[in-house]
Amino acid sequence: MSQIYEAIRSFWLPEQAATSAHVIDAPFMFILIASTIMLIGVTFYLFYLPWKYRRRSSADVPYPVKENHLLEMSWIVIPTILVFIVFFWGFKAHVDTVVAPADAYEVNVQGKKWLWQFNYNEGITTTNELVVPANRPVKLIMNSVDVLHSFYVPEFRIKHDVLPNRYSTVWFEAVRADTFQILCTEYCGTGHSVMGAKVIALGAQEWNEWVASGGGKGIQPGDSPVELGEARYTKNVCNSCHSIDGSSKVGPSFLGHWGETRNFVDGGSAVMDEDYTRESILYPAAHIVEDYQPVMPSYQGQLSDGEVYALIQYIKSINGADVPATFAEGGFGGDGDAGGADAADDAAADAPAAE
Repeated sequence: MSQIYEAIRSFWLPEQAATSAHVIDAPFMFILIASTIMLIGVTFYLFYLPWKYRRRSSADVPYPVKENHLLEMSWIVIPTILVFIVFFWGFKAHVDTVVAPADAYEVNVQGKKWLWQFNYNEGITTTNELVVPANRPVKLIMNSVDVLHSFYVPEFRIKHDVLPNRYSTVWFEAVRADTFQILCTEYCGTGHSVMGAKVIALGAQEWNEWVASGGGKGIQPGDSPVELGEARYTKNVCNSCHSIDGSSKVGPSFLGHWGETRNFVDGGSAVMDEDYTRESILYPAAHIVEDYQPVMPSYQGQLSDGEVYALIQYIKSINGADVPATFAEGGFGGDGDAGGADAADDAAADAPAAE
């Protein structure tokens, strides 16, 4: 029987990759099986009763039908009992996935158009990559900076709305080191379909090394600013709104506009240069380009000065502008720290426009 149950469960649901996944699967399977049995029963009698009581000849005369109290009570009591079972079972499952263990590791989650940002107690910030320790409870404290989002990891069976101006919580414990998909399941605007991210569960040693490295920056002295800028273009989800082939998306393309005058909805204008691009990354609401909406989130505090500089160099490179060959000795800081500022000053000799 357990093998049949597992076969049915695995047909409808993805694998159970979190310790609490079975808490959600059990009531789901109860609802599925009970609904299937009732569907088969109702469908059977839908065809059987008209056939059984069909009029066989013109001489047939129907007789008065009297009520059956037992039958009437059964179709009231049985569904009511089933509804109560589903309610209390589902409520317990909800509480079990919202109330985290006291020793759970906490991560702050921010949903914004159209990316996920994760802030750690160690001062690390990542975008669209939730890195967590495997086999350890992880509590997510979530909020939105703009509209309603919904955080969903199918293998963990966690799905919770992420709301503006308030916090919501959910927790999980990954059963193994692996990578899992995060989805936004609440329509949040034009870029909703690209608002995906990953949960990267690491073993104990890999997790400690990742934290010790400050989030695995992996930026070395001598790295090309264009290469780092290209990496940030993908990692910070710039590619969901800004193309590099000239095509129009939610935001203007990075290709073909460098050095051009950009006209704003407030009637002003500015040349797309280093200063304008830096301001657009850190303070995107300051100037809105005509024909576009003010939906870009600010990256202030998420990108170091060095990373902003690298993004600018990457944008310049795809437009054919000259860029420095390498970073200055010492490299640039990583996710959201200020370590890149010193390196940016060192690089200023090669790139006077960098701030």
